[in-house]
Amino acid sequence: MRILVIGGSVFLGRAIVADALRQGHEVTTFNRGKSRPDMPGVEAVHGDREVPADLDRLVEGRRWDAVIDVCGYTPRVVLDSVRRLSGHATHYTFISSISAFPDFPAVPGVNEDSPTYECPADADADHGDYGVLKAGCERAVEEHFDGDTLIIDPGLIIGPYENVGRLPWWLTRIARGGRVLAPGDPSQAMQLIDARDIAAFTVEQAAKGTTGRFLTSGVPGNTTYGDWLRDCVEVTGSDAELVWVDDSFLREHDVQMWTELPLWMPEGPETAGVWLPSSAKALAAGLTCRPVSETVRDTWEWLKDIPEDRRSFGSSALRHGIDPEKEARILAAWDARS
Repeated sequence: MRILVIGGSVFLGRAIVADALRQGHEVTTFNRGKSRPDMPGVEAVHGDREVPADLDRLVEGRRWDAVIDVCGYTPRVVLDSVRRLSGHATHYTFISSISAFPDFPAVPGVNEDSPTYECPADADADHGDYGVLKAGCERAVEEHFDGDTLIIDPGLIIGPYENVGRLPWWLTRIARGGRVLAPGDPSQAMQLIDARDIAAFTVEQAAKGTTGRFLTSGVPGNTTYGDWLRDCVEVTGSDAELVWVDDSFLREHDVQMWTELPLWMPEGPETAGVWLPSSAKALAAGLTCRPVSETVRDTWEWLKDIPEDRRSFGSSALRHGIDPEKEARILAAWDARS
């Protein structure tokens, strides 16, 4: 097949390109050429999807069997791409997010039939937050592409080349050793998925011309918070000691859920479904998920040779990881509790 990947140089997009090439497809990537080098073996077209002339240059004289759009965040921008690509591709896959569902993370069992946020297909960036805008992007694809469409809604993604910085932060912190603040209940079941597994499933479904929607959040209970962090200790060869601190104590000390201790989400009515979305439809359609321990190992193999000051723990707007002095204060207070 001839596949166009919009994006294709960072994390999930990179994994999609790698899998498409592995399967023998001809791949064109379209991105600004700024985030990461282009992968060998692709036809790389550099341009900005927000610039009409760049989109016109992309489509001129080209046609693809499938488009996989990995970097759409604003409905109006996605809508412009969809309109220009109509007639130049048969099938359009949009990589969205579980955040497009307002029931997540409060409601257990979110699935493909759950409602998505109300957001028009031509909305600008100021219309709402990430999840709202992703829902609008989905609408732009489904309502305006002249051909078949597929929506992929990933859950919590980890794996090599992660730029969000959640697993890389934990690996980096644990590799330093010493007493490590570990949040909440180590037996808390999680549901994580490797970017490479989403990539393989996405390319396969695009090649089949599958339509509709799949939520790809992994296998329920495929690890626990304790096993996940112990895997980090094992692969790094660290002398780290995990010190498990209660949710309530962390709240009292103003620890920010999800970011300061990545993927920590204390129990409560607003978080009851965070680890319970349903990937049943995708699993039945062929999604396969490697063990989380394998993902942790492979991520460390990629990360360990990158100098710490060049590792990504998120963006300036959403950075992951707790300040070492704050961590030390909380551990001291935990030790001193009566």
